[in-house]
Amino acid sequence: MDDQTRIEIEAAAFRRLQKHLMEDRQDVQNIDMMNLAGFCRNCLSRWYQEAANERGIDMTKDEGREAYYGMPYDDWKALHQTDASAEKQAAFDVAFRENVLNEKD
Repeated sequence: MDDQTRIEIEAAAFRRLQKHLMEDRQDVQNIDMMNLAGFCRNCLSRWYQEAANERGIDMTKDEGREAYYGMPYDDWKALHQTDASAEKQAAFDVAFRENVLNEKD
């Protein structure tokens, strides 16, 4: 497989993952994804932003989120996000430290 075909397949897989999380499974909360998998929609939007920045494209965190979510993040939260229990929030704090900040206990 040539590099261009590989890139196109990887991009198609990313778009399908994005569609799955944004359209097919809006019920799945970011906090649950982070607690179980170590990443969530916000991570994907940050990786999108970082990839743009690495290629010399100025993109803020909010712009990356809007590009990924297809709307301002606050609008997404109002439509789809529910309050998390104290237990879920505590688990998130651990998952965030370990997976985003790379701080292992």
